[in-house]
Amino acid sequence: MPGGEAYQQLRARVKELRLHTVCQSASCPNIGECWNNRALTIMILGNICTRSCRFCDVATGRPLPVDPDEPKRVAAILAELQLRHTVITSVDRDDLPDGGAGIWAQTLEACHELAPQMTIEVLVPDFKGQLTHVDTVLDAQPDVFAHNLETVPRLSKQVRVQARYDRSYAVLEHARRRGALTKTGLMLGLGEQRDEVIEVVDQLADLGLTILTLGQYLQPSRTHLAIDRYVHPDEFAELAAYAQARGIRHVESGPLVRSSYHAEGQSEIIERLQAEAGVIGFASLGRTG
Repeated sequence: MPGGEAYQQLRARVKELRLHTVCQSASCPNIGECWNNRALTIMILGNICTRSCRFCDVATGRPLPVDPDEPKRVAAILAELQLRHTVITSVDRDDLPDGGAGIWAQTLEACHELAPQMTIEVLVPDFKGQLTHVDTVLDAQPDVFAHNLETVPRLSKQVRVQARYDRSYAVLEHARRRGALTKTGLMLGLGEQRDEVIEVVDQLADLGLTILTLGQYLQPSRTHLAIDRYVHPDEFAELAAYAQARGIRHVESGPLVRSSYHAEGQSEIIERLQAEAGVIGFASLGRTG
């Protein structure tokens, strides 16, 4: 069970500011480790998702109205924590005309203002493939643009009921064409075959993906998808080595790896890759805005 002084303090502050985290809402197994290191992943746009992915423990239903003050509260807690790097994610908001892209942009702008020393990774939904909404987020200058494929194409419809593999890939492709450092993640143990994972890694390498996460799917409850198998740590290591050999610059691969796992340790990697690639994210602007 998670515990510790830092964990309790962070939990109390999140509650006080009426914020949500994917760490809590998605029942992440790493919450104790991460929060005791003052690393958390804020989840904006509420804690009720309009989609019903069969792997995810975030509540599904009719979301509450958008909170216009949320961006300021998010920036406030991240500034207090004095983080070098953070990840922000959101529920899907298919009920909104822009899918929540406007609040995404406001959140990034508020964070740039209050915590200019911090690099920011955004883990966004697919915005139903509307690339103008993707551009709204990109125009707000995140340092890393992440969107998860989650699984191989054959299983995508079963795992992510209202999403499509090709649509998610197109979102990543668009962000990459715009010069963003891109990141995605896959869960293993859902019934995929090794050659299917290799095929996805090859596609991502050809895309020019920067960061890849590979982790073990764990069933949040008996009503969620069942686990097909537990992947051996050696297989995770082999897949990581293959992905890096194909040119993906950074890979986190292991049973407990999640999208944001150890992301706080990637700030130096991000800034180096931005410099090498000539990418202009907010971190590349001398922190003057």
